[in-house]
Amino acid sequence: MNENKGGKRASTSLPPYLAMLRKDFRKNKYLYFIGLFGVAYYFIFSYIPMYGIIIAFKDYSPVKGIMGSPWVGFQHFTEFFQSFYFWRLLRNTLLINLYELLFAFPAPIILALLLNEVKHAFFKRSVQTVTYLPHFVSIVVICGMIVDFSRKGGLFNLILGWFGLEAQNLLLDPSLFRTIFIGSGIWQGIGWGSIIYLAALTSIDSQLYDAAKIDGANRWKQMLHVTLPGIMPTIIILLILRIGGMMDVGFEKIILLYNSQTYETADVISSFVYRRGLLEADYSYSTAVSLFNSVVNFMLLILANRISRKVNETSLW
Repeated sequence: MNENKGGKRASTSLPPYLAMLRKDFRKNKYLYFIGLFGVAYYFIFSYIPMYGIIIAFKDYSPVKGIMGSPWVGFQHFTEFFQSFYFWRLLRNTLLINLYELLFAFPAPIILALLLNEVKHAFFKRSVQTVTYLPHFVSIVVICGMIVDFSRKGGLFNLILGWFGLEAQNLLLDPSLFRTIFIGSGIWQGIGWGSIIYLAALTSIDSQLYDAAKIDGANRWKQMLHVTLPGIMPTIIILLILRIGGMMDVGFEKIILLYNSQTYETADVISSFVYRRGLLEADYSYSTAVSLFNSVVNFMLLILANRISRKVNETSLW
């Protein structure tokens, strides 16, 4: 602290948190520079375009522009909530995500636990390679395979024929769409999804297994009392993120597989937004539907994070 000519005391030092920030910046300036590109990407392509959300509250016309279009308030939201499609879209979206949460989410965990028990290195690497490969196949190619396999003369019907079942185009049956969608998703993502759990397994102290063996624990009990608790924080974090996306279903795979006969079980919010916004050019209405979807996802994420923090003290923030 120094005194100026007027007798007032002027501070020449920075507050502690700014001093620590400046010190850290000087030490890691190259990392900050690299991180700047990521920040710029999200700022340019995610935050700046957010001003376009206001067309959900306007009767948007490309000729008049965003600011010149008339304001209609919550008219589009009200129209969507009162429409025939609302409950069908909400039901299908939640059911598909619920089935994915029940069946697809645990699948990579189970695979990682099984691979962790394999001692033969060559067999373990072979299984990992085979299960990773579908992740790198284009979703268009995957859907093309599913369409071909689901035809009357396709692979699926050939297998069903062995059990005496009648051949049919499986993708035309609304009751089978969710099963095909979830099953193909598990096949494509189980290997890639297990990577993060396999990485978490490597951080478990081997001395814990030795102690469990001394206490008489077999392989099953070691998995229950050592392995699962060791990767539980990772599972919880990914579960919170998954719950935060309970209203999201990738429209690419949906629109490549569904048809007018399966709308009753296959049509979800994202596919409806695609049809209404891009095919019918109703931009304001589709933006309102998409905004509703995002708000619900945000609320679910906050709720899941808060519950997790109170129950087991593990959370995103």
